[in-house]
Amino acid sequence: MSAEEPVYLATGNAGKARELAELLGLGARLRMPPPGFVHPEETGATYAENAILKARALAAFVDGTAIADDSGLEVGALQGRPGIHSARYEADDRRRIERLLGELEGRPEVERRARFRCVLALVRRGGSLETVEGECSGWIAFAPRGTGGFGYDPIFVVDATGTTFAELSSAEKARLGHRGQAARLLRQKL
Repeated sequence: MSAEEPVYLATGNAGKARELAELLGLGARLRMPPPGFVHPEETGATYAENAILKARALAAFVDGTAIADDSGLEVGALQGRPGIHSARYEADDRRRIERLLGELEGRPEVERRARFRCVLALVRRGGSLETVEGECSGWIAFAPRGTGGFGYDPIFVVDATGTTFAELSSAEKARLGHRGQAARLLRQKL
């Protein structure tokens, strides 16, 4: 892969795209899927399977290099839910947060343990594949806190800081978060 060749990102999530563009340091080389690309249905049983499925589909469509992310929030008291279904747990971020908080209502902090996981898949022209994974441990807050980030960020309290992702600066989130960890590993392979 040459230093000028575009790298396509298999996502329709604008928040995730902004975060990964910064984390991977690809600048203008990182592109969203071109018109006509249809995101494949996420039928995998794991984050890795879904990330690979999306990266392979986009790499084949553009005849080039593609990166895909699959990530999710796993809550121990909910047997790992929402997990790989995190983005589809409800129709939008507000409803997803409300549902999760409702399912944990009345549970003490000790029963609200959770982790964020992220798998990034890199598929190059010709089909070579590499995957990396990052993880961040914490717990689910009793109510949303902070205004930054996206998704479950306002209710995920990071063990290392005692604050939610939504209360952290983007630099702190990149340093501590699951996606930042995975992106640092993938950056070494780019």
